Amino acid sequence: MAGLPATGKTTVARALARRLGGVHLRIDTIEQAVVRSGIAAHPLGPVGYAIGYALAGDYLRQGLTVVADSVNPLAITRDAWRDVARDAGVDHVDVEVVCSDPTEHRDRAENRVGDIPDLRLPTWAAIEAREYEPWDRERLVVDTAGRDLSACVDGIVAALKKP
Repeated sequence: MAGLPATGKTTVARALARRLGGVHLRIDTIEQAVVRSGIAAHPLGPVGYAIGYALAGDYLRQGLTVVADSVNPLAITRDAWRDVARDAGVDHVDVEVVCSDPTEHRDRAENRVGDIPDLRLPTWAAIEAREYEPWDRERLVVDTAGRDLSACVDGIVAALKKP
């Protein structure tokens, strides 16, 4: 799962993992744990992603479904998730979560409440200024604007069942 902050990515990822009986692997959780440990401070660079890739690989080799949840702003991070799946011998699906309504997206960003202690959520200005490379390959795009969570998850599950 990839997408800018406040698009609904974590909400969709949690619900999808629950529906699939899989593991929700959230990079924000990993990064904030590293910060709380006192060994590093934000921004962490690739540390959270590197830990996430290692955990995802372990879970996949155990036969678990992994729903990885991160901004994934760069092609290199998107490629790394694909490589983790390939190395574990399992299929991989790129899902990009977007909110096509800028007013709704901004409202979410400005009014959401964080669920990770001490993690500062990005401001709308930071989200707008964030580097986010265009995609260079096929992916499933889920637009959460004005949509019910169950409809978003149903759409992903249906796409996963297609050959």
